[in-house]
Amino acid sequence: VIENTQTAVTITGTNFKDSSTPPFVDAINSSTGAIVTADSVSFTNATTVVATFTLPVDGTYFLRLENNDGIACRSGTALLTVSDAPAWTTSAGSLGTFSNGGSFGTITITATNSVSMAKVSGTFPGGMTLNSGTGSSTLTGTESGSTQTTTYNFTIRATDAEGQTADRAFSITISHGSSGGAMFS
Repeated sequence: VIENTQTAVTITGTNFKDSSTPPFVDAINSSTGAIVTADSVSFTNATTVVATFTLPVDGTYFLRLENNDGIACRSGTALLTVSDAPAWTTSAGSLGTFSNGGSFGTITITATNSVSMAKVSGTFPGGMTLNSGTGSSTLTGTESGSTQTTTYNFTIRATDAEGQTADRAFSITISHGSSGGAMFS
């Protein structure tokens, strides 16, 4: 899996020929048949070449290699997947301050290209639930269990259909209001 940016792809096989003229390498979109020639190809040895691609369209691609003697082959399956990793649109940091025992309402967090989200570290306030969704997920519930003003720090991981991930750190503060008393004269 690679992103749309220029990326080097190592291709292993057999009988790659001649280091002075590396093979021609094309990526063929499995849906449209569009052919994109590698930006550059370097010969490593008879079993390894490195092709650098800039593939602007997400999708799966067959790889076709042609030695300088005209002998060519194409992968039997679409070996290369082009997909942008999830990108967070919700800013990192505080998602707000809530009163102890109060409702969180619905807090929406969003990452493009994500198909699921999960907490990977840290602690939610008691009573909070992550409801994973495609593109956006929500945090809901009613706070329970805190005994003093506390800030909870946690990291959410967004994952796309190709298994690429992006992590983002958030916090939520539970407030207990003011305590003690004061006298004014």
